[in-house]
Amino acid sequence: MAFINHTSLLSPTPKLLFSLTSPNPSPLIKPFLTHKRSLSLHTKYGATTPSVVEEEEEGNNVLLSSTREEERRESRILVDYDWTEEWYPLYLTKDVPDDAPLGLTVYHKQLVLYRDGSGELRCYEDRCPHRLAKLSEGQLIDGRLECLYHGWQFEGEGQCVKIPQLPANAKIPKAACLKPYEIRDSQGVIWVWMSQKTPPNLNKIPWFENFARPGFTDISTIHELPYDHSILLENLMDPAHVPISHDRTDWTAKREDAQPLSFEVTERTDRGFAGWWGRARDNSSPNFLRFEAPCVLQNNREIVDEKTGVTNYFTGLFLCRPSGQGKSMLIVRFGNTRGSPLIKLFPKWYFHQNACKVFEQDMGFLSSQNEILMKEKVPTKELYLNLKSSDTWVVEYRKWMDKVGHGMPYHFGHGTIWLPQEPAVVEHAPAGLVAGISASSPAKGGIGTMHAPNFSNRYFRHVIHCKGCRTVVKAFEAWKKGLSAVAVALTALAILVSGRQWKTILLVSAALCSGGAYACSKAIAMNTTNFIRTHRRL
Repeated sequence: MAFINHTSLLSPTPKLLFSLTSPNPSPLIKPFLTHKRSLSLHTKYGATTPSVVEEEEEGNNVLLSSTREEERRESRILVDYDWTEEWYPLYLTKDVPDDAPLGLTVYHKQLVLYRDGSGELRCYEDRCPHRLAKLSEGQLIDGRLECLYHGWQFEGEGQCVKIPQLPANAKIPKAACLKPYEIRDSQGVIWVWMSQKTPPNLNKIPWFENFARPGFTDISTIHELPYDHSILLENLMDPAHVPISHDRTDWTAKREDAQPLSFEVTERTDRGFAGWWGRARDNSSPNFLRFEAPCVLQNNREIVDEKTGVTNYFTGLFLCRPSGQGKSMLIVRFGNTRGSPLIKLFPKWYFHQNACKVFEQDMGFLSSQNEILMKEKVPTKELYLNLKSSDTWVVEYRKWMDKVGHGMPYHFGHGTIWLPQEPAVVEHAPAGLVAGISASSPAKGGIGTMHAPNFSNRYFRHVIHCKGCRTVVKAFEAWKKGLSAVAVALTALAILVSGRQWKTILLVSAALCSGGAYACSKAIAMNTTNFIRTHRRL
């Protein structure tokens, strides 16, 4: 994922890799875990407690590792945590549809979100009490949420107000009601409180100071992604991958800029961590990163204008919602108080599609990473070779998971693991000749299938969630049809007229209309197809 850039990865050379595989490994230890599930669950899933690599060997000083005592102490640290007693980012407020219910998930909990007749947002469990049909498959009738199975209608705090099958003198049963969820609109994002037992804690709703500053503007997008939210967060807090994975995606990511990074952790709390980072060779760390429970990551930077002395603020904000095992939904918000004049030359949908391309560049290896974690069934410390010069935030995040994972439906920690009960649904970006042809056409996921659901396709990952991009696609489709029709008509007229001058004018006009239709097709393709990574450089 594109960061606030100027970042890179220290790529191990073969010589370095040789030094990491020393013939004199440190002793393996198995620290006692006081995690209330650790011992039984590790046995159940065949996982073992991770071994500890001690920094006793000269060649291992590039690795992030712990001493034996640190590992033993860290494995005992647990804090109170209940995943339901948190606010989760559901959707961008501006993109909530006015005319249809919206089905969303948080972990395994299915929710339905909609605007009622007065424009107020409502959120319920996505289940009709009659026969358990999904209400998100229903419709809105006069501001009421109607189940399309038998037409039961709901409103307000979830009360049922209409059952077509009831006799005229019968009363609606009291049990025919929905479970409501508390939601709040804060700084353009809809947040949901997942507990139905504990009253919502309004103090836990995140507040982002930069977004409240005068003159602060942002470009916000939303994306569905085919890997776990913890994999997504790990990727987003990894600036080292940007020059390699996103080389030339924009003017800041260049693979020749891959280099060692420096990190300084300044805060560790029960709810996350924070610190500074930058390029090691610059001997400075101008970027400030903060992770806060349950799934909020922000990367901030301040730049003082030398001429005016005015401080300009820049933020990359990532709100990562767990939407099921092997799936996540991300709200991305890049903003600043000093926008570039060049940005105004491009429409917003162009930046949205560039963001889609960035996520598609990461998609294949991140979903495969998710798959490997599920198969190996061991904590990340046994699988990752973490470098001090690139992976500090990743290790901090996984160690935080060790402390709070007992309060989640599942987790992949640094030294502990609790696997989900159901396996991940792994999706990969398409590859090969047929996929390439399909993705290069306006068809959404396949040749000749304009609206076939295909969740490896950009249209279904972003456009259906974005009002602006949906409007753009419809407009380009209308222009394409209109220009194509005009081009055909002008060509026909050119054939019929006898004057050479008129033939030329009509044919040139037809060519211009055809060119416009082609441009519209390309714009539609940007919004409805996938980027295909070229894996080999020729």
